Amino acid sequence: MRIRTDDQVQIISGKDSGKQGRVLRTNPKKQTVYVENLNMVKRHQRAQPSPSGQGPGKDGGIIEMEGPVHVSNVMLVDPTDNRPTRVGIRTTEDGKRQRFSKRTQEAI
Repeated sequence: MRIRTDDQVQIISGKDSGKQGRVLRTNPKKQTVYVENLNMVKRHQRAQPSPSGQGPGKDGGIIEMEGPVHVSNVMLVDPTDNRPTRVGIRTTEDGKRQRFSKRTQEAI
């Protein structure tokens, strides 16, 4: 996957299309990403006691959290001009892999 954690991405399809956010985590096996405050879903969570047995634990109830977005539905935002771009991979002179913006040819 060419999208990594802490990348700024834009959703290009679905209910949140056009919105931008930061990638919180990725799941390469399922090819999904979790974008901060986008694709919010509600989950029912049971109250859990604290591990030490003293003090309050986690509260239960309906919580909102980020849902997965398929990696094909996001585009990386180019840091130079904040517009979405495709990502390419090239090797540098010293043999390292480098991600670059296909629109501006700048390294990311």
